[in-house]
Parts: sequence; C-alpha cells; structure tokens
Amino acid sequence: MSEGEKRLLLTYMMVKEALHERANLLEIAPHLSAPLPIMLPVYKWWQLPYYWAGIKMYDVVAGIQCLKSSYVLSKTKALELFPMLKKDKLVGAIVYYDGQHNDARMNLAIGLTAARYGAAVANYTEVVHLLKAKDTQTGKERVCGARCRDVITGKEFDVKAKVVINATGPFTDSLRKMDNQETQNICQPSAGVHIVIPGYYSPDNMGLLDPATSDGRVIFFLPWEKMTIAGTTDTPTNVTAHPIPGEDDINFILNEVRNYLSPDVVVRRGDVLAAWSGIRPLVTDPNSKDTQSICRNHIVSISDSGLVTIAGGKWTTYRSMAEETLDAAVKAHGLSAETCKTVGLMLEGAKGWTPTLYIRLVQDYGLENEVAQHLAATYGGKAFDVAKIAQVTGQRWPIVGKRLVSEFPYIEAEVLYAIKEYACTAIDVIARRTRLGFLNVQAADEALPRIVQIMGKELDWSQERRTEELEAARKFLYHEMGYRSRSEQLTKTSEINLDYQEVVRYKKRFHKFDKESKGFITTVDVQQVLDSINVQIDENSLHEILNEVDLNKNGQVEIDEFLQLMSAVKKGQVSDSRLAILMKSAEETLDERGPVTVDRSGGGV
Repeated sequence: MSEGEKRLLLTYMMVKEALHERANLLEIAPHLSAPLPIMLPVYKWWQLPYYWAGIKMYDVVAGIQCLKSSYVLSKTKALELFPMLKKDKLVGAIVYYDGQHNDARMNLAIGLTAARYGAAVANYTEVVHLLKAKDTQTGKERVCGARCRDVITGKEFDVKAKVVINATGPFTDSLRKMDNQETQNICQPSAGVHIVIPGYYSPDNMGLLDPATSDGRVIFFLPWEKMTIAGTTDTPTNVTAHPIPGEDDINFILNEVRNYLSPDVVVRRGDVLAAWSGIRPLVTDPNSKDTQSICRNHIVSISDSGLVTIAGGKWTTYRSMAEETLDAAVKAHGLSAETCKTVGLMLEGAKGWTPTLYIRLVQDYGLENEVAQHLAATYGGKAFDVAKIAQVTGQRWPIVGKRLVSEFPYIEAEVLYAIKEYACTAIDVIARRTRLGFLNVQAADEALPRIVQIMGKELDWSQERRTEELEAARKFLYHEMGYRSRSEQLTKTSEINLDYQEVVRYKKRFHKFDKESKGFITTVDVQQVLDSINVQIDENSLHEILNEVDLNKNGQVEIDEFLQLMSAVKKGQVSDSRLAILMKSAEETLDERGPVTVDRSGGGV
C-alpha cells in the first residue's frame, strides 16, 4: 500500500470513529448534546459541486449514523434561513449536520457518572511527583503511584496504583518528564481563541462555517446558549494553566465574521461579551520516524517504567480514546478486566430526561419557562433536584427561582447544587457549573457577590476567604475571560474621534446633567435629571453605571471621559454603555416635554 493510500485509509478510519462516537454522545447525554445544522455559504459557482461532493462523502461514511442528510440551498433560501448573510456574489449554500454539546456540563456528567460507578474522584489535585518501586522479577524501576497535593489545603498524600495513566492534555510532557527527565516532548500546544457575541448575529438554529479564511484557518460562528460563539484561531503557544485571549486574535475573528455578514449588520468590537483561549494538545508520535509531523488523531504510549500516556485527540472521541488506553494498560501490565461497557452507558442526568421535561418543572414548581428550559437542558432528569431547593420568590410569578442576573436563566439554587457537584470556588460556579462567565463577563461580575455570599454561608467561609474568592473570580474574568481587553477599549489615553457637530451635540447632552457647569457629573447630578422625568434607579446601580466610564476612578465623570465614551461608541469599541443610553434617553425625554404651550387655550387668561 502506498503512502497516499495509507493516509487516505487513516483519514477514513478517523472520520468513521468520530462519527460513531458523535452518535454515541447524542444517545448517552441527550440533554447536553443535539444535532445542529451548519451552513457553508458558496460565493463561486465552481465551489458548489466541490464542497457538495466532500460533504456528501461525509454523509456516506456516517451511514446509518448520519444525523440528517446534507442539502443544497438556493441563494434565496439561504438568505431566508440566515438573513444576516452577505448577499453580494452569493451563489447558494450547503447545509450539513454536526453535533453540539455543553462541554463543561458534559465533562462534569462524565465525572459524576464515574463516581456513581465506584470511581474515586479528586478535585483540585495536582501531581507532585511519581512514585516508583523496583520490579522484583526484572530489577527495573516501575511507576507504582503518585504523590499528590490538594491545591486548596496544601495537604499532600500518596495514591498507590498498579497502573498510572497520564491523561493531562496540554500538561502531557510535564508528567512524562516526572517519569524520565530525558524524554523528548511530544506535545505541541496550540492556542484557540473563541469569542461570544450577541445572539442576533446568527439565527436561533443555524450555524455558519467558513472553510477558507484569509489566512487558511477555519472560522465558524454558531448559536450557543442564546448567544453566538465565534472562533477559532490556531496559534503556537506555551503551556499555561491560565491562557489569555489576545486582542489580535479577537480582531481576527471579528474581521472574518464581517466578511460573511451583510453590511447592514455592523460588527462592533464592543459586542464581544466574553473571550477566552483554550489550549489544544496537538502531539507528535514518539514512535514515528518523522518527528516533526503532528498526529491528527491521538496516540497511546507506554514508557519503560510502565507509565501509560494518552495524548492528543478531541472531545468527540473521548470515550474511544479511554477504551483504547485502558486496553493498552491491561495488555501491558497483565491485568484482568471485563470488556468495555461504555458504549450506550447513559451519563448523569440522561435518565428521565425528555424534550418536554421542562413543562413539568413549570407546572410542578412554578418556575419561569426560560429557567425551566435551562434547568432541563443542563441537568436533565436531575433538574427536579435543583427545583426542590429553589427558594420561593414571594412574587405572583415565578413562584420559585430567583435569578442571579436578570438577563440569564441561572438561579440562586444552582449555586447550592453546584456545591453538591463538587464546586469548591466561585470560579467553579461561573465557569464550570454554569456558563455565565463564558457568556457575559460583566453579568458574571455582577453575580459574583451573591454567589460568594451563598457559597460562604453553605461552606462556612470566613470573611477573609470570601474576599479572596471574590478577588480571584474577578481576576479570572479580567484576564482569562476577556474582561481586560473589553474594558481597555475605553481608556484614559483613548483619542476622541468626533467631528465638530458631534462634539457640540454631546457637550449639549452633557450640560443637561451638569447644570452648574462644573465640568463633571456625579450620581447626584444624574439622579436629579432622572427624578425630573420620573425615572427611578437606585443609588448603587447609578454608581455602577458611572463607574464604567469613570476612568480615573475619582467618583465623577468628566466631560473628556464622556466624549471618549461617545467616540468609542461611534467606533464600535464600546456597545451597550448604560450611561450613554441613559443620557440619550433622558435628553430625548426632556426635549419632548419642552415648555408647555398655551396655543389651544387662545393664549391664556
């Protein structure tokens, strides 16, 4: 068989395996995964049959596990289904189906399911070094366990084992070097940045894929949790536990999104609600003659001392990777084991879930419809356990389920339930139990004090621990979830890019609040104007609104800061500024009222 034929066969086997595992995921966690149609727009006639043939082959390989058959759309139909798509030169589109899942909840469901079947699960635990002992038969040192540290308490302990498996993703080489300092690195980490933008950038149930961007990378944007997720980049990086999204990568994704959307849709930097960077653990096969070639799939290797390493791969094939790894471990270490039983094994929450389960939550507990749908899609059959601990609101409706923030369906009871799911920190709640931190960093920041309050009471945290949790979570949002790059769009050094008429108009608006011509406004000034038009906003909320624009943090907004804000809004660097919208709305209300005329009374008496 020629090298070309071998590569073709390998590609076929990889695709076949991925499609089989995708079908299994949809079966074992139907509450967390679902088929999603993805549109591939075509702007050149010759591309239509080319892409169509490739996608149809994908359907053929899937066979009976094909989610739904792909199809071709005319230009008119494509725009009907994806109205924000760019019309110019559009020939048509091809729609194919793939799977989409809630990755954080899927990860948790796998861990909880393993625990229910007898696995010992240790959260917030790191390996200090590997334990070794001499084999009495061969005289060689063999790995027999690991010295571990509880990251939260600092306590260290030993875990003895017949086999140690290294399944640490980007940290693969760190563990391998604990076994043998001289071993060559096999992991080639690659950073992939994703951004979240408002849901109006994509239809509710249709994604978009660009197979050939300006630099050859694949870009997608998909509906996700009623928002739109766009990505991804592919940049060599160093391994770190705290990857940070770069501004260049964020702008690259935004520019590619602009290329595919109608000019009517203004793609603004300020619309990025969250951004994060993940590290892909791409690997080279240590047994390959060509050490420079990156393995597209995964590899299982066993060191001389018996350390089993599984590296590479992707989310979809996690189960088959685990099966292959255990088979290799059993064979290499002469262990006895039953055949694999994980195909079709339902994960935590899958039992009892139905597409209409949320209706029972509404009827039985008086939850809001949106909240009930969220709980059913997040916890599956376990959603009733969350509803049971939801507190009564005291309102006519909803009867139970107080939200953490108004615009998202996450409720306070989920914080308590997260603790039952091994959540140890506030970061766990906003990032790994709910997805609030990934959906909107500002909303997550607003929810943090209440989350820390609930966790502190339940876990008996000291005031010092509560302060530490709040600071750590805000640091996480600021650096790792894109809050820093979002906030830096409006800085003290921002240049004001407004024409003369705009400056006059915005100064006039500012002086409606700064009636004493002080050159700055405070919460008192804003409150006086709001009172005059019968608008009520509490003092804490007003302080937060002004604090977003108060660059030098002196408790007031100067005229220059306001003009910088309006310039940033104009350039799309800042969107949804509460102060800008509030002042505009108040000005329009004041202008509409104006002086009361007496024309209809004939001039008065």
